[in-house]
Amino acid sequence: MTSRKRTPSVYQRNALAPSLIAAAILFLAPVLLQGSWPLVVLFGTSILAVIVGWFAWQARQWWWMPIFTAIAVIWNPILPLPFTGPVWIGVQPAAAVVFLVAGGLIKVKRP
Repeated sequence: MTSRKRTPSVYQRNALAPSLIAAAILFLAPVLLQGSWPLVVLFGTSILAVIVGWFAWQARQWWWMPIFTAIAVIWNPILPLPFTGPVWIGVQPAAAVVFLVAGGLIKVKRP
């Protein structure tokens, strides 16, 4: 029997964990917005958008910056935009998919 040595990955995906958390919040948003949790959705999404945007900046993948800036502004809890209805409910999973794609693609070389 031969033993195989695993070579460690040369990349790390710092944005993956915050992206997964944001996607979970956004996929649950239609249920959370009906109850007393809308501020959790707004705060969580906007803060995690800033975090993922920062990791994109560190990875020198600047094309993600306008996307996550827009998400942070749209879901900001300080001056919330008056979105309601089916369009708002439909945008939540679309933003979740954006977070998942970014979490998978944003990577930096390990030092």
